Amino acid sequence: MRVIFAGTPEFARVALERLLTAGFTVPLVLTQPDRPAGRGMKLQASPVKQCALQHGIAVAQPLSLRLDGKYPEDAAAAKAAIEAAQADVMVVAAYGLILPQWVLNTPRLGCLNIHASLLPRWRGAAPIHRAIEAGDAETGVTIMQMDAGLDTGDMLLLEKTAISPADTTATLHDRLAQLGGRLIVEALELAACGGLKPTPQPAEGVTYAHKIDKAESTIDWNQPAEVIARRVRAFDPFPGAATTLGADAIKVWSCEIDSCSRTLDAACGQILSIDADGIGVACGAGSLLRLTVLQRAGGKRLPAADFLRGFPLAPGMVLGAAP
Repeated sequence: MRVIFAGTPEFARVALERLLTAGFTVPLVLTQPDRPAGRGMKLQASPVKQCALQHGIAVAQPLSLRLDGKYPEDAAAAKAAIEAAQADVMVVAAYGLILPQWVLNTPRLGCLNIHASLLPRWRGAAPIHRAIEAGDAETGVTIMQMDAGLDTGDMLLLEKTAISPADTTATLHDRLAQLGGRLIVEALELAACGGLKPTPQPAEGVTYAHKIDKAESTIDWNQPAEVIARRVRAFDPFPGAATTLGADAIKVWSCEIDSCSRTLDAACGQILSIDADGIGVACGAGSLLRLTVLQRAGGKRLPAADFLRGFPLAPGMVLGAAP
């Protein structure tokens, strides 16, 4: 089976590697244009492009696939490459471009998407982050037959996995990437013998995983500790949950909900205790959060005890207050 692969980040690279290991022929890879990254802001190829080049696969990086859009020459060149590949199917994983109808119609078996949620919950750009942020007990991967809607196509395969209380977006991402790679291989093997059975998504339970905005990283200490703790895990590794002490920025990478009650007259964000277990901070609804791994601007992630050696904090200080 000939497979065009469209994807950009590490999540997609894992799937591409699994397809190649399984013996599928991949004549063409579509991925996002190189972007500036790192301290020097040098142009960097996506993980998918790097993988494709290592395997000698042709790469196309159009700015758009819309023939009537802003970059018609890019789209026309991509169309020629897609048609020349004579693929049976296109596999899409976190590609980053909307596929117009002509793309969906070109491969014989259409386009299959690897989506990191249990559809129809968490359609959209950030399903892993939003599942953790919302406190979901489980998530998974759905292999979907793509249509013109936003993650609205028929479901072909689905597998669940539990979200543990310790999961961050980083750890859950890696687990779902492996699951997605395995499921897409299963889906294509079934497709080759006509064994895929499409199931329409239910109308109930639709939610949207909106793209993560850096502005969301600011911790609101008026929220209950449980809500803040979920956001800390959801925003690791990006954008990181952040707070301030005066003019200094601090990122919080790990924390624990403290079962001890606090005095209700303490201000939300006020440091109540500092000990070997971390930094106790007053939160909304009378709750208490213990910060265990922190980072100052330009520094490294550090356990609370090490962080305090270079950034002294004391009970009574208030995090997040206006300088």
